[in-house]
Amino acid sequence: MSGDYCGTETAGPAPKAGGPPFAACVLCQEPTEYPESYKGITLCPVCAWQEAQRGACSG
Repeated sequence: MSGDYCGTETAGPAPKAGGPPFAACVLCQEPTEYPESYKGITLCPVCAWQEAQRGACSG
């Protein structure tokens, strides 16, 4: 099994954007490192780190 202990598949690396236009962060609207064509929730590095901290502390 290639997923984590919950049995879900691990996400692969995000596609690299070759340059602008970049997708906006869904929380703060700052540019992210994802291309605009990326499907799914896009977070800038700051918001991604903050969300990870919230998840780690929620137990």
